[in-house]
Amino acid sequence: MVLKGKKVLVTGADGFIGSHLAEALVEEGARVVALSQYNSFNHWGWLEDLPSLSQIEVVAGDIRDPHFCLGLTQGVDVVFHLAALIPIPYSYRAPDSYVDTNVKGTLNLCQAARSSGVQKFIHTSTSEVYGSAQYVPIDERHPLTPQSPYSASKIGADAMALSFYYSFDFPVVIARPFNTYGPRQSARAIIPTIISQIASQAPEIRVGDLEPTRDFTFVKDTCRGFLAIARMDGGAGEIFQIGANREIRMGDLFQLIAGLMGSKATPAADAERMRPSKSEVRRLWCDNTKLREATGFEASTPLRDGLAITIDWFRRPENLARYKGHLYNV
Repeated sequence: MVLKGKKVLVTGADGFIGSHLAEALVEEGARVVALSQYNSFNHWGWLEDLPSLSQIEVVAGDIRDPHFCLGLTQGVDVVFHLAALIPIPYSYRAPDSYVDTNVKGTLNLCQAARSSGVQKFIHTSTSEVYGSAQYVPIDERHPLTPQSPYSASKIGADAMALSFYYSFDFPVVIARPFNTYGPRQSARAIIPTIISQIASQAPEIRVGDLEPTRDFTFVKDTCRGFLAIARMDGGAGEIFQIGANREIRMGDLFQLIAGLMGSKATPAADAERMRPSKSEVRRLWCDNTKLREATGFEASTPLRDGLAITIDWFRRPENLARYKGHLYNV
């Protein structure tokens, strides 16, 4: 599918990945409609920072309302559904809200998009649905294990989206990114946690478990993966992973970031940042063969280079001021 000239809806566009994807779609020549979660401040999240904002139609609303979703999808050709509640620690405290947003919100959008005749619906999953790897690298056939209320809600959301393909022949494709990082990422994630504390001159950097491994993909590469899925012919009813096909232990990640920032700060385990023992996902490593063979996509940004770009962004005073390095953000 050629995206140029298409009316494309991005839900969750006010967030980290969504704002970068909206930018990429403008560059692609798409007519971008960006959903920002309604708030009385009329603040559009990270969309506010985009140089291309004047080329984006921003709509404020909430995917938890089915009537709103029906109006939102009218005349839309392609949907990138990224809107979700994603912080894992908060899902221990407020699991019901994850079902409302992630499962029921996905149902609302699928119903609306089907009624509106959307040509392609790209639903965003997460590598967290796998739980700790039973084998590596992880491919799309790996068993699903709900090790947190968040991951359970995303398993449910994925199943809801796929049910529309099987029940109604609706053109749903599942994009399943592994851990994405880069400028504008929320403070709850490990990379912003480390960078923001070091940049704030903290002598000890409070972290969680440093033994798990993750497969990190720079945000611009993740967006390229989304675009590759959108452009491809076919793919309905299938799952495609977006990842770099490499893993790094969190302790080694800490040392890499500290070295790039010229810091001698040491990590300090913070019990508040630890997941319950059975909930911690010990290992994630993406097998990206399926997407590569279908589209030719490969992540092109080395981890060291992507971290350097991210560090430079966080070090700018106007950006660092938005983060509360002294607090644990759930």
